[in-house]
Amino acid sequence: MRSVPVWARGYVLCAALGAAACAAPAFGPGTAWPVVGLLALLYAGGEHTVVRSGPAVPAFYPVLLAAVFLLPPAAAALVAVPGALLARVERRPRWLRRLWRAAQLALAAWAAGRTYAALDGPAAASAPPDFPYVLLPAAVAVLCFAAVIAALDGGILVAAEGVPPRHAWRGLLPGSLAPVAVHGLAGLMMAVLWDSRYGPLAALLVLLPMGVSCWVFAQYHRERSAHQATIRALVQAVDIKDRYTRGHSERVGRASVLIARELGMDDARVELLRFAGILHDVGKLGVPTRLLRKEGPLTPQERRVIELHPEYGHEMVRGIGFLGEARAAILHHHERIDGSGYPYGLTGRQIPECARVVAVADAFDAMTSSRSYRRARPVAAAVTELRRCAGAQFDPAMVGALARALDRYGWDAEVTAGGEAKASAGARRTGPDGPGSPVDGVVSGAPAARGPAAR
Repeated sequence: MRSVPVWARGYVLCAALGAAACAAPAFGPGTAWPVVGLLALLYAGGEHTVVRSGPAVPAFYPVLLAAVFLLPPAAAALVAVPGALLARVERRPRWLRRLWRAAQLALAAWAAGRTYAALDGPAAASAPPDFPYVLLPAAVAVLCFAAVIAALDGGILVAAEGVPPRHAWRGLLPGSLAPVAVHGLAGLMMAVLWDSRYGPLAALLVLLPMGVSCWVFAQYHRERSAHQATIRALVQAVDIKDRYTRGHSERVGRASVLIARELGMDDARVELLRFAGILHDVGKLGVPTRLLRKEGPLTPQERRVIELHPEYGHEMVRGIGFLGEARAAILHHHERIDGSGYPYGLTGRQIPECARVVAVADAFDAMTSSRSYRRARPVAAAVTELRRCAGAQFDPAMVGALARALDRYGWDAEVTAGGEAKASAGARRTGPDGPGSPVDGVVSGAPAARGPAAR
Protein backbone atom coordinates (compact mmCIF):
# COMPACT_ATOMS: atom_id res chain seq x y z
CA MET A 1 0.00 0.00 0.00
CA ARG A 2 3.03 2.27 -0.28
CA SER A 3 2.04 3.25 -3.80
CA VAL A 4 -1.71 3.28 -3.33
CA PRO A 5 -3.81 2.70 -6.47
CA VAL A 6 -6.51 5.23 -7.21
CA TRP A 7 -9.14 2.53 -6.68
CA ALA A 8 -7.86 1.96 -3.15
CA ARG A 9 -7.90 5.68 -2.38
CA GLY A 10 -11.48 5.86 -3.64
CA TYR A 11 -12.39 2.83 -1.53
CA VAL A 12 -10.96 4.43 1.60
CA LEU A 13 -12.70 7.72 0.83
CA CYS A 14 -16.05 5.97 0.39
CA ALA A 15 -15.55 4.15 3.69
CA ALA A 16 -14.71 7.43 5.42
CA LEU A 17 -17.79 9.17 3.98
CA GLY A 18 -19.96 6.23 5.03
CA ALA A 19 -18.53 6.35 8.54
CA ALA A 20 -19.16 10.10 8.75
CA ALA A 21 -22.76 9.63 7.67
CA CYS A 22 -23.25 6.91 10.31
CA ALA A 23 -21.73 9.03 13.09
CA ALA A 24 -23.44 12.33 12.13
CA PRO A 25 -26.61 11.78 14.23
CA ALA A 26 -24.47 11.71 17.37
CA PHE A 27 -23.92 15.45 17.07
CA GLY A 28 -27.59 16.10 17.76
CA PRO A 29 -29.11 16.45 21.24
CA GLY A 30 -29.06 13.62 23.75
CA THR A 31 -25.54 12.24 23.24
CA ALA A 32 -23.77 11.41 26.49
CA TRP A 33 -20.52 13.17 25.60
CA PRO A 34 -18.77 12.46 28.94
CA VAL A 35 -19.24 8.72 28.35
CA VAL A 36 -18.16 9.02 24.71
CA GLY A 37 -15.10 11.02 25.70
CA LEU A 38 -14.03 8.64 28.48
CA LEU A 39 -14.45 5.57 26.32
CA ALA A 40 -12.60 7.24 23.43
CA LEU A 41 -9.74 8.08 25.79
CA LEU A 42 -9.61 4.52 27.11
CA TYR A 43 -9.70 3.09 23.60
CA ALA A 44 -6.91 5.38 22.41
CA GLY A 45 -4.75 4.36 25.39
CA GLY A 46 -5.40 0.66 24.86
CA GLU A 47 -4.76 0.88 21.13
CA HIS A 48 -1.48 2.74 21.72
CA THR A 49 -0.35 -0.04 24.06
CA VAL A 50 -1.28 -2.74 21.55
CA VAL A 51 0.52 -1.00 18.66
CA ARG A 52 3.67 -0.72 20.75
CA SER A 53 3.43 -4.43 21.58
CA GLY A 54 3.70 -5.41 17.95
CA PRO A 55 1.82 -5.25 14.65
CA ALA A 56 0.69 -8.88 14.87
CA VAL A 57 -1.22 -8.33 18.14
CA PRO A 58 -5.00 -7.96 17.59
CA ALA A 59 -6.49 -4.52 18.16
CA PHE A 60 -7.78 -3.64 21.63
CA TYR A 61 -11.54 -4.03 21.10
CA PRO A 62 -13.07 -4.39 24.62
CA VAL A 63 -13.64 -0.65 25.08
CA LEU A 64 -15.00 -0.26 21.57
CA LEU A 65 -17.44 -3.15 22.06
CA ALA A 66 -18.42 -1.79 25.47
CA ALA A 67 -19.37 1.41 23.62
CA VAL A 68 -21.51 -0.70 21.26
CA PHE A 69 -23.40 -2.06 24.29
CA LEU A 70 -23.59 1.26 26.17
CA LEU A 71 -24.22 3.93 23.53
CA PRO A 72 -26.48 4.57 20.56
CA PRO A 73 -24.94 3.31 17.29
CA ALA A 74 -23.91 6.77 16.06
CA ALA A 75 -22.14 7.63 19.31
CA ALA A 76 -20.44 4.21 19.42
CA ALA A 77 -19.05 4.90 15.95
CA LEU A 78 -17.22 7.97 17.29
CA VAL A 79 -15.36 6.16 20.08
CA ALA A 80 -12.69 4.63 17.82
CA VAL A 81 -12.03 7.72 15.73
CA PRO A 82 -9.58 9.71 17.95
CA GLY A 83 -7.48 6.64 18.78
CA ALA A 84 -7.32 5.51 15.15
CA LEU A 85 -6.45 8.97 13.81
CA LEU A 86 -3.69 9.46 16.40
CA ALA A 87 -2.28 5.90 16.28
CA ARG A 88 1.37 5.30 15.47
CA VAL A 89 1.68 4.00 11.89
CA GLU A 90 4.92 2.55 10.57
CA ARG A 91 4.18 2.35 6.84
CA ARG A 92 3.29 5.13 4.46
CA PRO A 93 1.01 6.81 3.50
CA ARG A 94 0.29 7.24 7.21
CA TRP A 95 -2.65 9.62 6.88
CA LEU A 96 -4.49 7.24 4.55
CA ARG A 97 -3.87 4.28 6.83
CA ARG A 98 -5.14 6.20 9.84
CA LEU A 99 -8.21 7.35 7.96
CA TRP A 100 -8.90 3.81 6.78
CA ARG A 101 -8.62 2.37 10.28
CA ALA A 102 -10.89 5.04 11.76
CA ALA A 103 -13.52 4.53 9.06
CA GLN A 104 -13.38 0.75 9.30
CA LEU A 105 -13.84 0.68 13.08
CA ALA A 106 -16.54 3.35 13.01
CA LEU A 107 -18.55 1.40 10.43
CA ALA A 108 -18.11 -1.87 12.35
CA ALA A 109 -19.16 -0.28 15.65
CA TRP A 110 -22.17 1.40 14.03
CA ALA A 111 -23.33 -1.84 12.38
CA ALA A 112 -22.84 -3.82 15.60
CA GLY A 113 -24.71 -1.16 17.57
CA ARG A 114 -27.64 -1.21 15.14
CA THR A 115 -27.78 -5.01 15.37
CA TYR A 116 -27.64 -4.93 19.17
CA ALA A 117 -30.44 -2.36 19.34
CA ALA A 118 -32.59 -4.25 16.82
CA LEU A 119 -32.42 -7.34 19.04
CA ASP A 120 -33.47 -5.30 22.11
CA GLY A 121 -30.07 -5.72 23.71
CA PRO A 122 -30.08 -2.39 25.65
CA ALA A 123 -33.26 -3.34 27.49
CA ALA A 124 -31.90 -6.80 28.34
CA ALA A 125 -28.62 -5.33 29.64
CA SER A 126 -30.20 -2.59 31.79
CA ALA A 127 -29.98 -3.01 35.54
CA PRO A 128 -30.64 -5.65 36.58
CA PRO A 129 -29.39 -7.42 33.41
CA ASP A 130 -31.52 -10.20 31.98
CA PHE A 131 -29.17 -13.18 31.87
CA PRO A 132 -28.81 -15.27 29.81
CA TYR A 133 -31.03 -13.49 27.24
CA VAL A 134 -28.63 -10.55 26.94
CA LEU A 135 -25.95 -12.91 25.63
CA LEU A 136 -27.85 -13.54 22.39
CA PRO A 137 -28.02 -9.92 21.12
CA ALA A 138 -24.47 -9.35 22.35
CA ALA A 139 -23.17 -12.41 20.47
CA VAL A 140 -24.95 -11.41 17.27
CA ALA A 141 -23.57 -7.87 17.60
CA VAL A 142 -20.03 -9.23 18.03
CA LEU A 143 -20.50 -11.45 14.98
CA CYS A 144 -21.70 -8.43 12.99
CA PHE A 145 -18.69 -6.39 14.17
CA ALA A 146 -16.25 -9.11 13.05
CA ALA A 147 -18.09 -9.61 9.76
CA VAL A 148 -17.90 -5.91 8.86
CA ILE A 149 -14.18 -5.81 9.70
CA ALA A 150 -13.58 -8.89 7.54
CA ALA A 151 -15.70 -7.60 4.66
CA LEU A 152 -13.90 -4.26 4.58
CA ASP A 153 -10.48 -5.92 4.90
CA GLY A 154 -11.25 -8.12 1.92
CA GLY A 155 -12.29 -5.10 -0.11
CA ILE A 156 -9.05 -3.25 0.62
CA LEU A 157 -7.05 -6.36 -0.36
CA VAL A 158 -8.77 -6.32 -3.74
CA ALA A 159 -8.46 -2.56 -4.26
CA ALA A 160 -4.96 -1.94 -2.84
CA GLU A 161 -3.11 -5.24 -3.21
CA GLY A 162 -4.75 -6.64 -6.34
CA VAL A 163 -5.76 -9.89 -4.63
CA PRO A 164 -8.28 -11.81 -6.78
CA PRO A 165 -11.81 -11.44 -5.36
CA ARG A 166 -12.21 -15.21 -5.08
CA HIS A 167 -9.31 -15.30 -2.60
CA ALA A 168 -9.56 -11.90 -0.87
CA TRP A 169 -12.11 -12.82 1.81
CA ARG A 170 -10.97 -16.40 2.38
CA GLY A 171 -10.28 -17.02 6.07
CA LEU A 172 -10.73 -13.40 7.19
CA LEU A 173 -13.87 -13.90 9.27
CA PRO A 174 -12.81 -17.14 11.02
CA GLY A 175 -9.40 -15.65 11.75
CA SER A 176 -10.80 -12.54 13.43
CA LEU A 177 -13.88 -13.98 15.10
CA ALA A 178 -12.18 -15.72 18.06
CA PRO A 179 -10.26 -12.67 19.40
CA VAL A 180 -13.22 -10.36 18.72
CA ALA A 181 -15.53 -12.76 20.61
CA VAL A 182 -13.24 -12.74 23.65
CA HIS A 183 -13.03 -8.96 23.56
CA GLY A 184 -16.79 -8.80 23.09
CA LEU A 185 -17.36 -10.76 26.30
CA ALA A 186 -15.09 -8.33 28.15
CA GLY A 187 -16.95 -5.41 26.56
CA LEU A 188 -20.30 -6.80 27.71
CA MET A 189 -18.95 -7.18 31.25
CA MET A 190 -17.79 -3.57 31.14
CA ALA A 191 -21.18 -2.38 29.92
CA VAL A 192 -23.11 -4.32 32.60
CA LEU A 193 -20.84 -3.05 35.38
CA TRP A 194 -20.95 0.49 34.01
CA ASP A 195 -24.73 0.61 34.34
CA SER A 196 -24.74 -1.16 37.70
CA ARG A 197 -24.59 0.43 41.12
CA TYR A 198 -20.81 -0.07 41.09
CA GLY A 199 -20.39 2.42 38.25
CA PRO A 200 -17.67 3.11 35.67
CA LEU A 201 -14.78 2.53 38.09
CA ALA A 202 -15.74 -1.13 38.54
CA ALA A 203 -16.14 -1.45 34.78
CA LEU A 204 -12.56 -0.34 34.28
CA LEU A 205 -11.35 -3.30 36.35
CA VAL A 206 -12.37 -5.55 33.44
CA LEU A 207 -9.55 -4.00 31.42
CA LEU A 208 -6.90 -5.33 33.81
CA PRO A 209 -7.10 -9.03 32.81
CA MET A 210 -7.52 -8.01 29.18
CA GLY A 211 -4.37 -5.90 29.41
CA VAL A 212 -2.48 -8.82 30.93
CA SER A 213 -3.69 -11.17 28.18
CA CYS A 214 -2.63 -8.68 25.50
CA TRP A 215 0.80 -8.42 27.14
CA VAL A 216 1.20 -12.23 27.16
CA PHE A 217 0.09 -12.38 23.54
CA ALA A 218 2.59 -9.67 22.68
CA GLN A 219 5.41 -11.68 24.28
CA TYR A 220 4.49 -14.66 22.12
CA HIS A 221 4.60 -12.53 18.98
CA ARG A 222 7.93 -10.98 19.98
CA GLU A 223 9.36 -14.48 20.33
CA ARG A 224 7.84 -15.47 16.99
CA SER A 225 9.31 -12.34 15.38
CA ALA A 226 12.71 -13.34 16.74
CA HIS A 227 12.28 -16.77 15.15
CA GLN A 228 11.37 -15.16 11.83
CA ALA A 229 14.40 -12.87 12.04
CA THR A 230 16.67 -15.87 12.64
CA ILE A 231 15.27 -17.65 9.61
CA ARG A 232 15.50 -14.54 7.42
CA ALA A 233 19.15 -14.07 8.34
CA LEU A 234 20.01 -17.66 7.42
CA VAL A 235 18.10 -17.50 4.13
CA GLN A 236 19.69 -14.18 3.17
CA ALA A 237 23.12 -15.68 3.81
CA VAL A 238 22.31 -18.59 1.47
CA ASP A 239 20.88 -16.28 -1.20
CA ILE A 240 23.99 -14.11 -1.12
CA LYS A 241 26.25 -17.13 -1.47
CA ASP A 242 24.28 -18.95 -4.17
CA ARG A 243 22.98 -16.29 -6.54
CA TYR A 244 21.56 -18.93 -8.90
CA THR A 245 18.80 -19.90 -6.46
CA ARG A 246 17.98 -16.51 -4.94
CA GLY A 247 14.33 -16.49 -3.93
CA HIS A 248 14.14 -20.28 -4.31
CA SER A 249 13.93 -20.90 -0.55
CA GLU A 250 10.91 -18.65 -0.04
CA ARG A 251 9.07 -20.30 -2.92
CA VAL A 252 9.84 -23.79 -1.65
CA GLY A 253 8.41 -22.70 1.69
CA ARG A 254 5.28 -21.47 -0.08
CA ALA A 255 4.88 -24.70 -2.06
CA SER A 256 5.43 -26.76 1.10
CA VAL A 257 2.57 -24.87 2.76
CA LEU A 258 0.30 -25.64 -0.20
CA ILE A 259 1.04 -29.35 0.12
CA ALA A 260 0.70 -29.38 3.90
CA ARG A 261 -2.67 -27.62 3.83
CA GLU A 262 -3.93 -29.93 1.08
CA LEU A 263 -2.99 -32.89 3.27
CA GLY A 264 -5.03 -31.41 6.14
CA MET A 265 -2.15 -30.74 8.51
CA ASP A 266 -2.84 -28.49 11.48
CA ASP A 267 -1.58 -24.92 11.58
CA ALA A 268 1.41 -25.74 13.80
CA ARG A 269 2.71 -28.37 11.36
CA VAL A 270 2.01 -26.14 8.38
CA GLU A 271 4.19 -23.47 9.98
CA LEU A 272 6.98 -25.98 10.57
CA LEU A 273 6.74 -27.13 6.95
CA ARG A 274 7.08 -23.51 5.87
CA PHE A 275 10.22 -23.18 7.97
CA ALA A 276 11.54 -26.45 6.54
CA GLY A 277 10.99 -25.29 2.97
CA ILE A 278 12.62 -21.95 3.59
CA LEU A 279 15.66 -23.46 5.31
CA HIS A 280 16.06 -26.66 3.30
CA ASP A 281 19.24 -25.41 1.58
CA VAL A 282 20.82 -23.63 4.55
CA GLY A 283 23.60 -26.23 4.50
CA LYS A 284 24.94 -24.62 1.33
CA LEU A 285 26.63 -22.17 3.67
CA GLY A 286 29.11 -24.99 4.34
CA VAL A 287 29.75 -25.68 0.64
CA PRO A 288 32.57 -23.80 -1.12
CA THR A 289 31.18 -20.91 -3.13
CA ARG A 290 33.21 -21.90 -6.18
CA LEU A 291 31.23 -25.15 -6.42
CA LEU A 292 27.85 -23.45 -6.07
CA ARG A 293 28.76 -20.97 -8.82
CA LYS A 294 30.68 -23.34 -11.06
CA GLU A 295 29.84 -23.10 -14.76
CA GLY A 296 29.57 -26.50 -16.36
CA PRO A 297 29.26 -30.03 -14.95
CA LEU A 298 30.58 -31.08 -11.56
CA THR A 299 33.17 -33.78 -11.08
CA PRO A 300 32.18 -36.80 -8.95
CA GLN A 301 34.32 -35.42 -6.10
CA GLU A 302 32.65 -32.01 -6.34
CA ARG A 303 29.23 -33.59 -6.38
CA ARG A 304 30.01 -35.53 -3.21
CA VAL A 305 30.97 -32.27 -1.51
CA ILE A 306 27.68 -30.63 -2.51
CA GLU A 307 25.76 -33.70 -1.35
CA LEU A 308 26.98 -32.95 2.17
CA HIS A 309 24.79 -29.83 2.35
CA PRO A 310 21.79 -31.56 4.01
CA GLU A 311 24.04 -32.76 6.83
CA TYR A 312 25.66 -29.34 7.13
CA GLY A 313 22.22 -27.77 7.31
CA HIS A 314 21.00 -30.19 9.96
CA GLU A 315 24.08 -29.50 12.04
CA MET A 316 23.54 -25.73 11.74
CA VAL A 317 19.92 -25.83 12.95
CA ARG A 318 20.17 -28.71 15.41
CA GLY A 319 20.18 -26.35 18.38
CA ILE A 320 17.20 -24.26 17.20
CA GLY A 321 14.44 -25.85 19.25
CA PHE A 322 11.42 -24.16 17.66
CA LEU A 323 12.15 -25.81 14.28
CA GLY A 324 11.03 -29.21 15.59
CA GLU A 325 10.55 -31.74 12.78
CA ALA A 326 11.66 -29.16 10.22
CA ARG A 327 15.20 -30.21 11.09
CA ALA A 328 14.48 -33.71 9.78
CA ALA A 329 13.21 -32.21 6.53
CA ILE A 330 16.43 -30.25 6.13
CA LEU A 331 18.45 -33.44 6.61
CA HIS A 332 16.38 -35.77 4.40
CA HIS A 333 14.87 -33.63 1.62
CA HIS A 334 17.14 -35.29 -0.98
CA GLU A 335 16.17 -38.84 -0.04
CA ARG A 336 14.20 -40.76 -2.68
CA ILE A 337 11.36 -43.21 -2.29
CA ASP A 338 13.36 -45.92 -4.12
CA GLY A 339 16.38 -45.47 -1.85
CA SER A 340 18.65 -43.82 -4.44
CA GLY A 341 18.77 -40.48 -2.64
CA TYR A 342 21.15 -39.07 -0.05
CA PRO A 343 22.58 -38.67 2.57
CA TYR A 344 21.43 -42.06 3.97
CA GLY A 345 19.60 -43.78 1.13
CA LEU A 346 16.32 -44.07 3.06
CA THR A 347 13.35 -45.64 1.31
CA GLY A 348 9.58 -45.12 1.39
CA ARG A 349 8.16 -44.43 4.84
CA GLN A 350 11.64 -44.37 6.34
CA ILE A 351 11.82 -40.84 4.96
CA PRO A 352 10.10 -38.42 7.35
CA GLU A 353 6.81 -37.05 6.03
CA CYS A 354 8.02 -33.45 6.23
CA ALA A 355 11.06 -34.33 4.09
CA ARG A 356 8.81 -35.94 1.46
CA VAL A 357 6.79 -32.72 1.32
CA VAL A 358 9.83 -30.49 0.91
CA ALA A 359 11.36 -32.80 -1.73
CA VAL A 360 8.36 -32.28 -4.00
CA ALA A 361 8.19 -28.54 -3.32
CA ASP A 362 11.93 -28.19 -3.99
CA ALA A 363 11.78 -30.06 -7.27
CA PHE A 364 8.68 -28.19 -8.43
CA ASP A 365 10.23 -24.77 -7.88
CA ALA A 366 13.52 -25.87 -9.44
CA MET A 367 11.66 -26.78 -12.64
CA THR A 368 9.42 -23.69 -12.76
CA SER A 369 12.19 -21.15 -12.05
CA SER A 370 14.48 -19.70 -14.71
CA ARG A 371 18.20 -20.22 -14.26
CA SER A 372 21.16 -19.03 -16.27
CA TYR A 373 21.54 -22.46 -17.87
CA ARG A 374 17.89 -23.16 -18.78
CA ARG A 375 14.48 -21.58 -19.02
CA ALA A 376 11.65 -22.31 -16.63
CA ARG A 377 9.23 -25.07 -17.47
CA PRO A 378 5.49 -24.35 -17.49
CA VAL A 379 3.69 -25.37 -14.32
CA ALA A 380 1.73 -28.08 -16.15
CA ALA A 381 4.94 -29.59 -17.55
CA ALA A 382 6.55 -29.57 -14.10
CA VAL A 383 3.54 -31.35 -12.58
CA THR A 384 3.64 -33.93 -15.38
CA GLU A 385 7.30 -34.59 -14.63
CA LEU A 386 6.60 -34.91 -10.91
CA ARG A 387 3.84 -37.42 -11.63
CA ARG A 388 6.18 -39.40 -13.88
CA CYS A 389 8.74 -39.64 -11.10
CA ALA A 390 6.19 -40.37 -8.36
CA GLY A 391 6.77 -43.70 -6.68
CA ALA A 392 10.46 -43.76 -7.54
CA GLN A 393 11.79 -40.33 -6.62
CA PHE A 394 8.80 -38.67 -4.94
CA ASP A 395 5.96 -39.71 -2.66
CA PRO A 396 2.84 -39.97 -4.89
CA ALA A 397 0.64 -38.57 -2.10
CA MET A 398 2.73 -35.39 -1.94
CA VAL A 399 2.75 -35.00 -5.72
CA GLY A 400 -1.01 -35.41 -5.84
CA ALA A 401 -1.51 -32.90 -3.04
CA LEU A 402 0.61 -30.28 -4.82
CA ALA A 403 -1.23 -30.87 -8.11
CA ARG A 404 -4.61 -30.39 -6.42
CA ALA A 405 -3.44 -27.26 -4.64
CA LEU A 406 -2.08 -25.78 -7.87
CA ASP A 407 -5.39 -26.46 -9.60
CA ARG A 408 -7.18 -24.63 -6.81
CA TYR A 409 -4.84 -21.70 -6.15
CA GLY A 410 -2.50 -21.44 -9.12
CA TRP A 411 1.17 -20.54 -8.88
CA ASP A 412 3.09 -17.31 -9.33
CA ALA A 413 6.33 -18.56 -10.88
CA GLU A 414 8.92 -15.83 -10.43
CA VAL A 415 12.28 -15.54 -12.16
CA THR A 416 15.12 -16.29 -9.81
CA ALA A 417 18.23 -14.23 -9.50
CA GLY A 418 19.99 -16.92 -11.49
CA GLY A 419 18.25 -15.57 -14.54
CA GLU A 420 20.30 -12.41 -14.16
CA ALA A 421 23.63 -14.22 -14.20
CA LYS A 422 25.19 -15.03 -17.53
CA ALA A 423 27.09 -18.21 -18.25
CA SER A 424 30.45 -17.79 -19.92
CA ALA A 425 30.66 -18.52 -23.63
CA GLY A 426 30.90 -22.21 -24.43
CA ALA A 427 30.27 -23.19 -20.80
CA ARG A 428 26.52 -23.48 -20.59
CA ARG A 429 25.73 -24.77 -17.15
CA THR A 430 24.05 -28.18 -17.17
CA GLY A 431 23.32 -30.84 -14.65
CA PRO A 432 26.23 -32.52 -12.85
CA ASP A 433 26.30 -35.34 -15.37
CA GLY A 434 25.88 -33.12 -18.40
CA PRO A 435 22.84 -32.69 -20.64
CA GLY A 436 19.96 -35.07 -20.01
CA SER A 437 21.02 -35.72 -16.42
CA PRO A 438 19.04 -35.09 -13.25
CA VAL A 439 19.02 -31.35 -12.54
CA ASP A 440 18.11 -29.77 -9.21
CA GLY A 441 16.89 -33.07 -7.87
CA VAL A 442 14.46 -33.59 -10.77
CA VAL A 443 14.96 -36.38 -13.27
CA SER A 444 15.20 -35.34 -16.91
CA GLY A 445 15.07 -38.66 -18.69
CA ALA A 446 15.42 -42.01 -16.95
CA PRO A 447 15.87 -41.93 -13.16
CA ALA A 448 19.51 -41.97 -12.22
CA ALA A 449 20.91 -44.44 -9.78
CA ARG A 450 22.00 -41.63 -7.51
CA GLY A 451 20.40 -38.19 -7.53
CA PRO A 452 22.59 -35.09 -7.64
CA ALA A 453 22.41 -32.19 -5.26
CA ALA A 454 19.97 -29.40 -5.96
CA ARG A 455 22.25 -26.59 -6.91
